[in-house]
Amino acid sequence: MRTSYMPWLRGLLWAVLALLKLTILTGAAVAAPMTPFLLLNAQDLASYKAAYRKGSPAEVQQVQRLLAKADQALQRGPYTVTSKQRVPPSGDKHDYISQAPYWWPDPSKPDGKPYMQKDGLVNPETKQLKDDENLAALCHDVQDLGRAYYFSADEKYATHAARLLRVWFLDPATRMNPNLNFGQGIPGTNDGRSFGIIESRHLVYVPDALALLSGSKSVTPALVKDLKSWYTQYTQWLTTSQLGREEGQNKNNHGTFHDVQVVDFALFIGNKELARQTLEKQTLPRLPVQFAADGSQPLELARTRPWNYVSMNLQGWAELAVLAKHVGLDLWTYTSPEGRSLSQAVAWFRPYLLREKQMERKDAVPSGNNAILTIYHRASPEYPTLEADKVFALYPDFVRTPWAI
Repeated sequence: MRTSYMPWLRGLLWAVLALLKLTILTGAAVAAPMTPFLLLNAQDLASYKAAYRKGSPAEVQQVQRLLAKADQALQRGPYTVTSKQRVPPSGDKHDYISQAPYWWPDPSKPDGKPYMQKDGLVNPETKQLKDDENLAALCHDVQDLGRAYYFSADEKYATHAARLLRVWFLDPATRMNPNLNFGQGIPGTNDGRSFGIIESRHLVYVPDALALLSGSKSVTPALVKDLKSWYTQYTQWLTTSQLGREEGQNKNNHGTFHDVQVVDFALFIGNKELARQTLEKQTLPRLPVQFAADGSQPLELARTRPWNYVSMNLQGWAELAVLAKHVGLDLWTYTSPEGRSLSQAVAWFRPYLLREKQMERKDAVPSGNNAILTIYHRASPEYPTLEADKVFALYPDFVRTPWAI
C-alpha cells in the first residue's frame, strides 16, 4: 500500500521544490502584498528582480542607480503642511494651500489684484508656498524608497518611508487635512479653485509604494489601514465637494487626472464599484471631447506648451488604461461610438518622436521626452504595430524599467 503512494509523493516533492526555486529566483513573497499593485506590474517586477539577483549587468546597473536615488531620499524630509509660514484662509495650517502658477500681478492695478493670466509662464511668487512642492517630493521619495526596499530588502528604506507617511498623513500635529479647498487660488479673485486638484495627482504613487514595501517591519497593517482611512476621506471630498465635482467636469487634462485619482484611490480603498462607475461614466465620454479623429488633442495643442500638455494628458490616459484592467475594462482597445480611441492618440505622437514631423508651435518652456517615451514603453505591448523599438532607437538615454509610471 505504501509503495503506491511513492509516485504521488515524489511528484509533490518536485512541485514544492520547483515552487521554492521560483520563489528564490524571483524574490516573490510567500504572502500577497498588504495592498495590491495598481499601476505597476508585479510579474514584470519579479522578473526584473530575478535578473538583478542573477547579476545581469543591465538590471544591476539600473538597480544600483535606483538605490543611490533612494539613499538621497533618506536624507530628506519629513515633509509637512504645517511648516509653512502662510496660514490658509481657514486659519488651519493643516489645510493644503497653493497659488495659481500662471497668474501674475496686473501692472495697471496699485496692488496688482486681481491677478492676470500668462499661460505656461510660472510666477516665481508661487514658489513661496511649499505645500505643492512638498507633496510631490513626499510621494516621489516614498516611491523611490519603496523601489529600493523591494530590490534590497533593506529595512532602512521602509523605516524612512513609514516615517514620511506618518508625518504627512497621520500624526495629529502635522497631518494634512484630506481636502484641497485652497489649491491654486488667484490673488484678488478666489481662495482656491478646482484646478488645484491636479497637484494631488502624485498621491497615486503611494499605493504602489506600499505594495513594494510589503513584508517590511516598518510598514505595518495598522499603518496601511490608517492611510486607507485618509484616502477614503480624500476620495469622499474629491467626489462630493463643489471643487471636486468641478474638476471632474473639466474637459482637458485636469478632468483626465481627476479620473486617474478617483479610480486609483477607489481601487486602493477597495471600492471597485466607484472605480468602474468613474471609468464608464466620466472617462469613456472624454474620448470624443479630448481627441480628434486623427488622434490629436486640440485642447492641449492650443496651450503655450503643447508638447508638455499633450504628453501629460496622454500619461493620464495610459494610467487609466492600466487601472481599468483591475475592473475588467480594456481601455487600450476601446473605441468610442464616434470612432475615437486611445490607440489613435498614442499613434499620433509617433512621427513627432521619429522626428519626421515637428510641432507647429514650440513650448514656451522646453519640455523633455521622458513622459511620452514612458507612455510608449507601457503601450508597446498593447500595440505591436506601433513598432516602438524604432522610436526607442532614437533615444538611447531612455531606459525602460518596470517601475516607471
